[in-house]
Amino acid sequence: MPSDVVDMMESRREKLEDVSDPGISVAAVLSWLASVRFYNLWRLLFPWPSKSSNIAPEKLRPTAYLDGLRGFAAFLVYWHHHQLWAHSDLQKIFIESGWGYLGKYHFMSFPFVRIFFQGGHFAVGTFFVISGYVLSAKPMSLIHAGEQAKIADNLGSALFRRWLRLYIPIFATTWIHMTVSYASGMWLGSLTFNLKTTYLAQMWDWYCQLKNFSFLFFEGSRPSLSYNFHLWSIPIEMKGSIIIYAALLALAKCTKHARLWLQGILIFYFLYIVDGWYCALFMAGMLLNDLELLETKGELPEFFDRFRPFKTIIFYHLFVFALYLGGVPAHRVEVEDLRQNPGWYYLSFFKSQSIYDSKWFFLFFAAAFLVASVNHIGWLKRFFETSFCQYLGRISFALYLVHGPILETLGDRIYTAVGWHTKLQEENLAHWVDIWELPKTGPMGLELSFLLPHIVLLPVTFYAAEVVTRAFDEPSVRFPQWLYKSTTRAPAARLPA
Repeated sequence: MPSDVVDMMESRREKLEDVSDPGISVAAVLSWLASVRFYNLWRLLFPWPSKSSNIAPEKLRPTAYLDGLRGFAAFLVYWHHHQLWAHSDLQKIFIESGWGYLGKYHFMSFPFVRIFFQGGHFAVGTFFVISGYVLSAKPMSLIHAGEQAKIADNLGSALFRRWLRLYIPIFATTWIHMTVSYASGMWLGSLTFNLKTTYLAQMWDWYCQLKNFSFLFFEGSRPSLSYNFHLWSIPIEMKGSIIIYAALLALAKCTKHARLWLQGILIFYFLYIVDGWYCALFMAGMLLNDLELLETKGELPEFFDRFRPFKTIIFYHLFVFALYLGGVPAHRVEVEDLRQNPGWYYLSFFKSQSIYDSKWFFLFFAAAFLVASVNHIGWLKRFFETSFCQYLGRISFALYLVHGPILETLGDRIYTAVGWHTKLQEENLAHWVDIWELPKTGPMGLELSFLLPHIVLLPVTFYAAEVVTRAFDEPSVRFPQWLYKSTTRAPAARLPA
C-alpha cells in the first residue's frame, strides 16, 4: 500500500476515535470510506505487489498444467490475430496455408513451426478439451466415489453459475470498449461496430447485439458481436458446458465399462454422424478425465494393460501428431483446398463427411492428443507449470477478452504508423500513415516492423488483461457462488430416529 494512503487512513481513523460529535463522526466515516475506495481503485489500476510483500508461492494443484496450457493457448490466439491483422490479404493466405502452398515456402508455414504463427484455431480446440476435462472433474470424482446423492447438487450449482461466469466479463468489457470508442469518436475499421449519432443509440445497438449473442438456442446463422468479434467461441463454450453437465447426469449410474463405451459413442456421433465438432472436443476432455481418474486408482480396463510398457513412446507420438495436425491449413473450409497443401492430400481423405469446416475434424484429434499427452511427458508438463505459464493461465480469459479491442484501436494505429496499412487506413488514419515507418526485413511473420510494435502492444495488453481479471473475471467467479448460496436452501436436518 502507498505510504501516503496509509498515513491518510491512519490519521482519519484517529480522528474518528477522538471526535464525539455525531455529525463530524459521519463525515469522518464517509471520508475514510472514500479513502478505502481510492485505495481499492489504486490496487486495481496498479495491480503489481510491492517489493516488500513476502507471499509464499501456492502449492500447485494436480491439474495446474492445464491452467498453464490454457494460458499458453490464449497467447497463441493473441499472436495469431496480430499476424492476420498486420499482414496483407495475400500474406494471410500463406499464413493460414501449408508449407509449399502455390509454390511458396515460408519459414512460418513449415510443419510444427506454423503452430506458433497460426495456432489460434488449435488453441480454441484446446480450450474446449480443457473445459470438458475441468468441468467434469468434480462430478466425475463423485461418480467414481459412488456419491450419487451429491452429483445432482454439484451439477445444479455448476449449471446455475456457468452462464453468469462467462457473460459478466463480456458485458463489462464490451460496454467499456463501446463507451470509450464513442466518447473518443475514433475510427475502428470495417471489422467492428459503427459509431451511432447519439450515445443512447449506441447503447441500444450494444444491448441488442449482446442479448442476441447471449441466447444459446438461436436459429440460423450465428449472432454477430461486432463489439468484440473474437468472442464467437463463448456461446459454443456455454453449449459445450451444458452437454458435459447433461452427459454426466445421464451416465452417473452406468457401470465403468458402459460409461467409457457411451462416451466414445457420443464422440463418434458428434464427429462422424453430425457436424458437432465442438461437442466432440468437450466430450474428449470428459473422457480423458475419466481415464485419468481410473488410472490413478489402478482401475483402467484390462485393454490398456497391453500398452503399459509402451506408455512413454505412445504419448510422445501423440504429442508429435498433435503438433502436426494442429497446423492444419485453415485458409478455406473446403476439403478440395486442403488437398492443394503439400502434406495434407492423403490426410484429407480421412475427413468425416459430416464436418463442414475441414480444419475442425483434424483439430479435434490435435487438441485431444495434446491434452492427453502433456500429463505424461515430464518436461512438457513442467513447462506449463512454470510461473510464466501459470500467470498466463490466470489472465487467460481476460487476455482473450481484451486483445481484440486493443488490436482494433491502439494496435491498428501503431501498425499503420510503422508501415502496415491498407487503403482503409490510408483514408481514415491518414495522419498515422508511415510516421514511424520501419523496414519489413526478415522472414514473413517475423519482420522487424511487425515485432517492434509489440514492445508497446504486449505490455499494454497484459496490463489490461490483469486489470480485467481483477475487476471482472475473478468477481464473475465469486458473485455466482454467492448468488447460488443466497437463492438456495440448505438441506433440512434429519431428525434422529
